[in-house]
Amino acid sequence: MRDKAALKSNTEGRRIVIIGNGIAGVTCARHIRKRDSAAQITLISGESEHFFSRTALMYIYMGHLTYGHTKPYETWFWEKNRLRLIYDWVTHIDFEQKTLQLQKQPPLIYDTLILATGSTPNKYGWPGQDLKGVQGLYSLQDLEEMEVNTRNCQRAVVVGGGLIGIELAEMLRSRHIPVTFLVREENFWGNVLPVQEAQLVNRHVLEHHIDLRLIHELEEIQDDGTGRVKGVVASTGEQIDCSFVGISVGVSPNIALVKDTALETNRGILVDDYFATNLPGVYAIGDCAELRTPPTGRRSIEQTWYTGRMHGETLAYSLTEKRVPYRPGPWFNSAKFLDIEFQTYGVVPAAWGEELQSLYWEHPGGKICFRAVFNPDTKAVTGVNAFGMRLRHNFFDRAIKEGWSIEKVLQLMEEADFNPEFYDRHHSAIIGAYNAQFGTSLQPRKKKGLFSFFSR
Repeated sequence: MRDKAALKSNTEGRRIVIIGNGIAGVTCARHIRKRDSAAQITLISGESEHFFSRTALMYIYMGHLTYGHTKPYETWFWEKNRLRLIYDWVTHIDFEQKTLQLQKQPPLIYDTLILATGSTPNKYGWPGQDLKGVQGLYSLQDLEEMEVNTRNCQRAVVVGGGLIGIELAEMLRSRHIPVTFLVREENFWGNVLPVQEAQLVNRHVLEHHIDLRLIHELEEIQDDGTGRVKGVVASTGEQIDCSFVGISVGVSPNIALVKDTALETNRGILVDDYFATNLPGVYAIGDCAELRTPPTGRRSIEQTWYTGRMHGETLAYSLTEKRVPYRPGPWFNSAKFLDIEFQTYGVVPAAWGEELQSLYWEHPGGKICFRAVFNPDTKAVTGVNAFGMRLRHNFFDRAIKEGWSIEKVLQLMEEADFNPEFYDRHHSAIIGAYNAQFGTSLQPRKKKGLFSFFSR
């Protein structure tokens, strides 16, 4: 209690400025306000006036949602919680004077600065990459540009396998635009997914009438003579006519604002376990942050919605209660490959050797599968992939943290099931695959209750 009182006495009424109003920045602002009623909290963004769900951008394009539907909070929320919003771009930061220069408004002074500037789509210097009709999909402005660029589009090309690439392909197909999908790996997302899972997605993409071209790289984007794209040339030498090219070869931390300043950067803004930079009173969270010493099993740069939220919560606690290091636990992510849901827990590498054993089960229909990788000596599960089934995060988070054996996980699998009522259950089939693969006679335990595994 003494540490908390001392912290509050030293920070009463402090000016906290957050650059970026994505999930990391907004979560941090909300959690600071919960614990500090006196702080002057300002969020700055030139992208959008209000926080919106970035993962829902595709559904606006597809007509499932409007922009207003993607705003998690009503317009009155910000004033009620005394969170000041500035709709503008920051053009310069004076770290010595603790001053921000804005594009349209007067300079702003801060006591604590939190950088949550997000990501920017990668480009690799392809000829023609700056032509009209060539773009990525990250920001609200990208979505608006895509609306214009795909008007009357007769054919599109998407470059790069991964989550953004498959979203772009799905968006375009929703408007009946033919899509050619160039993926440089032997299978979709082959640098992340094991072969069986990647091939499952390959088949599913093709079933949705998307022209998937594996082991194809982009060589050149062609100009129609007016500064607009007319086609691409692939690494195979083939020319593909198109009027839109979606670039989805990953994203990089958006650090343009702080390049060539006293702030230390590498790929991202370098931070310690508490998200502190090398400059006093300056922090970085979300996609733009790069951890100097990432926790075991985690990457130095984490660019997902879930991690952005955890970054914001952790930093807010450190700034208002007591300093706590970032300790996120096992990796988790979820996504959709067209209409197949995907979840991953812990670490499932694309390939492995004798250091791991693997159980893989696939439904005869070819659209549902389950994989668990585990230590061959202790049998402790270290990672899980699930396609076409919903599993409880808390179940696998605990199982991996506590080092549950593969057999314990499988016996309790029914309690991990989060599928809607009347969906098929696959636990017995998964256990049968384990018995066949490893010569065991494992049987499922009887389910005692919805969350009975928490009492074990």
